[in-house]
Amino acid sequence: MIFPLVSGLSAGLSLIVAIGAQNAFVLRQGIQRSHVAMVVAVCAVSDLLLILLGVAGIGVLLDRAPAALVVIRWAGAAFLLAYGALAAWRAVRGEQLDQTLGKPAGSRAAVLATCLAFTWLNPHVYLDTVLLLGSLAAAQGEAGRWWFAAGAGLGSIAWFTALGAGARFLTDLFRRQAAWRVLDAMIAVVMVTLAVLLLA
Repeated sequence: MIFPLVSGLSAGLSLIVAIGAQNAFVLRQGIQRSHVAMVVAVCAVSDLLLILLGVAGIGVLLDRAPAALVVIRWAGAAFLLAYGALAAWRAVRGEQLDQTLGKPAGSRAAVLATCLAFTWLNPHVYLDTVLLLGSLAAAQGEAGRWWFAAGAGLGSIAWFTALGAGARFLTDLFRRQAAWRVLDAMIAVVMVTLAVLLLA
């Protein structure tokens, strides 16, 4: 079952590696070293659950209930706009790593809630992870689809772990206030762009 496993791994990585709201959040938490293990675990486990739902056939139900995706789309757009505005404010105000290192960026509960919102209020995650990966898995046959799911789940775990843990190597860069301004400005642009695309 190597082929379905590798196919799932490559398909999962191709969908998740693109810079988006969730990845930008994980990157920022990793740079600040704030609740990184929890954020990585929540993202990876959530992704794994969505993959399993898609492979199990829940994607068919979502496809037949477009109203659910409309609600998720509006809620997700509102959340992205709010977080984009917050990132823009941070870019204007300016931060330095020395100011934030060792000082968690929000309580554990607040970071957990934000992480869950980035994951579960993103309608693209249902289209990509549940519907698309579910369809690709179905093409692997009854036994092969679960190996496909295992490969996609492995890709998700590897990516979020690398992103969260690898961000610490950017510490020296983010000791400069200008670097924080650029990162937060980019995050703001990504969030607002995604929100506009969702509403459009």
